Amino acid sequence: MKILMIGAHPDDCELSCAGLALKYIRDGHQVRFLSMCDGSGGHHELNRNEIAARRWEETRKVAAFLGVEYDVWNIPDCELMADLETRGRLVRYIREYAPDVVFGHRTNDYHADHRNAGILLQDASYLLIVPNYCPEVKALPKMPIIIHYEDEFMNPPFVPDAVIDVEDEMETKFRAFDLNVSQAYEWLPYTYGKIDEVPEDEEERYLWMKGDIIDENTDDADILAKKFWGRNPRFATTAARFRKQLVERYGERGNRIVFAEAYAVCEYGSPLTEEMKKKIFPY
Repeated sequence: MKILMIGAHPDDCELSCAGLALKYIRDGHQVRFLSMCDGSGGHHELNRNEIAARRWEETRKVAAFLGVEYDVWNIPDCELMADLETRGRLVRYIREYAPDVVFGHRTNDYHADHRNAGILLQDASYLLIVPNYCPEVKALPKMPIIIHYEDEFMNPPFVPDAVIDVEDEMETKFRAFDLNVSQAYEWLPYTYGKIDEVPEDEEERYLWMKGDIIDENTDDADILAKKFWGRNPRFATTAARFRKQLVERYGERGNRIVFAEAYAVCEYGSPLTEEMKKKIFPY
């Protein structure tokens, strides 16, 4: 399969779907990440040009480390708009790549860039097969299947169609996020009010980013109540939140899974048949 995973910003794909991406790559599928924005808003000290250049270099390291293609558009952070120009750009981009499956944000989110990335993907979905729209790039014969990343927003709530065990991929996923130094150890700790706690030593700060030790004996309620500092639960809350679905999928082993990723089908893409569901989520 050809897989396209779209994020609003550099590091969105690493955080949302790197575990599943690694499984696809291992099985021989082609995976591409797209960041629709240039990352130029994500810093408290560097100006837009400085942080955009730095984040571009970080994405190059992530691409080489994970084995994915990784494109970054030149749209400034906080300025992604669901307008006609950007819609056409996305339609042409998806047609040129011709993916079987496209992953992206839902349309309800705290960040305007995330919301607009979701709107753009949904607006592009049907237009991908309309020959008279953006006729300079051949229309696709059918819409790809569109899948949403998990989020925690409740109006409407995220309802997963697949919750996937990513235990075996988590060390690699952590290391991929670790390569986003400007975000993992500068911008995000700054926004959390924790910038003074970041260790200077590289390995110490990596362990700090991974956070409190969480295993199958950790109470799900404590994770969901954020009783752990707030770094590791960023990754562990999915399994705690969707424990029932993990048990339904994996049996008793589902009770011991600490790290998972959850996905929901977007009804604007091609229908997810049972046959395709097994192909997209065989893990």
